[in-house]
Amino acid sequence: MSQPAPGDNAPEISLPRDGGETVTLAQYAGQKVVVYFYPRDDTPGCTKEAVGFTERASDFAAANTVVLGISKDTVAKHDKFRDKHNLSVVLLSDADGDVCERYGVWGEKQMYGKTFMGIERATFLIDTEGRIAQVWPKVKVPGHVDAVLEAAQAL
Repeated sequence: MSQPAPGDNAPEISLPRDGGETVTLAQYAGQKVVVYFYPRDDTPGCTKEAVGFTERASDFAAANTVVLGISKDTVAKHDKFRDKHNLSVVLLSDADGDVCERYGVWGEKQMYGKTFMGIERATFLIDTEGRIAQVWPKVKVPGHVDAVLEAAQAL
């Protein structure tokens, strides 16, 4: 499945978050939303990215922007990850992969010569009307949070 492109309506999200309650994209109507997909809790790149978004949380809030991180990890794993690194970003559990599929981030990956299915690190900026404003496919973590923040501030 292909990724939604700028101008497309953002696919709906309704997933359990760290702490257990359900979060929907619709509940953030009128705000900008950063949806970032990451492979796994508590791995080096994913931790750096989550900590980076947490460190800039007040800047995102000042830009009327909510940050949602999504992986296939369980809510219990998200809770541990959040507590271990003092994360303030909302972590959503897409255990069945439905949202990953709709955002086109579930696919074949390669590491150390092995091919496997996994989440391709990607970020989507959604405008206040619920449309995709910008997409960062195949994200490299260094500098990424700042680039997303600049785009949110400019939107």
